[in-house]
Amino acid sequence: MIYQKTVRVLYIDMQAKKIRIVEREDLKQYIGGVGVASILLEENMRPELPPLDPAQPIVFAIGGLSTIYPVITKTVAMFISPLTGELGESYAGGRMALTMFSAGFDAIVIYNKAVKPTILSISANDVNFRDAEPLWGTGKDNVGQVVRAFEHKHSGKRSTIRIGPGGENQVAYACVTVDRYRHFGRLGLGAVFGSKYLKAISIAGGRDIPIRNFQSYFKTYREIFERCTKSDVMAKYHDTGTPINVEPLNEAGALPTLNMRQNRFEHADKVSGEAFSQDCLVRKLSCSGCPVGCIHLGQFRREFAAHGHEYETITVGYDYELIFALGTFLGLSDPKEILELIEEVELAGLDAMSAGVVLGWATEALEKGLVTNEDTIVPLVFGSYKEYCAAVHYIVSGENEFYKNLGRGVKYASEVYGGQSFAMHVSGNEMAGYHTGYGSLVGAAVGARHSHLCNGGYSVDQGMKDGNIDPDKIADALLAEEVERCMLNSLVICLFARKVYDRGTILSAFAAIGENMTDDDLTAAARRIFATKLRIKKALGFRLRSVKLPKRFFETPSMHGQLDEATAYEIMAKYQEKITALESAVKG
Repeated sequence: MIYQKTVRVLYIDMQAKKIRIVEREDLKQYIGGVGVASILLEENMRPELPPLDPAQPIVFAIGGLSTIYPVITKTVAMFISPLTGELGESYAGGRMALTMFSAGFDAIVIYNKAVKPTILSISANDVNFRDAEPLWGTGKDNVGQVVRAFEHKHSGKRSTIRIGPGGENQVAYACVTVDRYRHFGRLGLGAVFGSKYLKAISIAGGRDIPIRNFQSYFKTYREIFERCTKSDVMAKYHDTGTPINVEPLNEAGALPTLNMRQNRFEHADKVSGEAFSQDCLVRKLSCSGCPVGCIHLGQFRREFAAHGHEYETITVGYDYELIFALGTFLGLSDPKEILELIEEVELAGLDAMSAGVVLGWATEALEKGLVTNEDTIVPLVFGSYKEYCAAVHYIVSGENEFYKNLGRGVKYASEVYGGQSFAMHVSGNEMAGYHTGYGSLVGAAVGARHSHLCNGGYSVDQGMKDGNIDPDKIADALLAEEVERCMLNSLVICLFARKVYDRGTILSAFAAIGENMTDDDLTAAARRIFATKLRIKKALGFRLRSVKLPKRFFETPSMHGQLDEATAYEIMAKYQEKITALESAVKG
């Protein structure tokens, strides 16, 4: 996209094994990333068909500043979510953005189903459809090794994206792994891959683009780099990483525990970021183009033979969300047990947050007699990690009717067996690890992808000092943040760096590469992108007025105390009024 008036889109027909490349000048006004991906999804989706129909598209896009500046490392994926039935939007780091840029593609659209399992090998102006039939049914790590060995000529600028058995079997919250430690996690992209017989994608490229005004560019680059590395803005992400949030959230009464029956975990000190760092941390990694190093890897030792003291050492990535979902939410207090459960979820190819929340509901449903030991096969008990490890595999294999239903998400399972009041989801997407107040709860309900990353509702809660609840102000804050993130995600910035990339910095970064934009241009693009997302959701049948929040959100105290159900729905109503006005303004 740099120095070009067009956005370069690669279209791939899996069934016909055909490609076409289109230069789109009309897409430049959306900057890139989520803006471009939203338009391409809207153009190619089929609202009348199920999410896993082969005709439904997968869209990847990089941003207007991808790979050019520090911490702009993400690729966005957009699709129809098999978990919620509506807008699917997910982000991953690693090397994918770099390799798409190097291959010369700003966006990729994949549609239809291959005749047999396939690996797409993408390079500049070329796509090969490789037979993956011998690899179907094997683990994603094996596939990664095979793909890397086969594509060795592109060493250095290559990214490998693949699914595990969860995606092959179309579990509704299956993820896609990018370069081993990064993921398109939420909302089930892995299942969409599986529905197309798409086992993996290898992207490689060697394109280099000289910077025209290097002096101006380097000055801007250096300023951004130093803010990332020499200030406190990003330090916590490198040092302890996001697990540093465990103890503060626990002390505040905002840490979901035991299927959110509690807002604090009595063993929080044992699973804190500091505890993981002292006992398990072995390495820190960065995505390509990032100087921070926020990817924290931990190790645990596991015996693999019954006799003879045979052990192996396993390395897995961990962060706050995984410690919440596969730790506190399930009552696990040993970091090594949490790491082992993370590894099982990783091998299965499932989203960790959804997997943990689903298992939390299943445990309580068994306690309450809504399901039986015959259904669960293993006795699910809070704090018993071995049974949870086994249950993960039963979900992937669809071992019985219960696990098949569990594989469709906690909302669906609770509709079948009961227990909807403690099925912790928002509009079908399993909850994130923040019970901070109205901002986090309503923010997920109104968010375009029902995520804590749509509008950072938890930060709205954390900024409420006086405890006075003003529904109109909360709705304003959520909407303003969501629209702003549409702009940031069009670049595509890692949201950890959102305080680094303020409006002035973004405009300077564009100016240094010859793109003279104004603050009004950024605002207009953000509003167009958000309006596009709203159209997509509406076309897919989403209505905010129909959202019902599980009762437990109002039974377990939050950081700001007990939440009032009527107030939550009032904030949602205020938000609906505001987005209706915004839609009218954008059309006008």
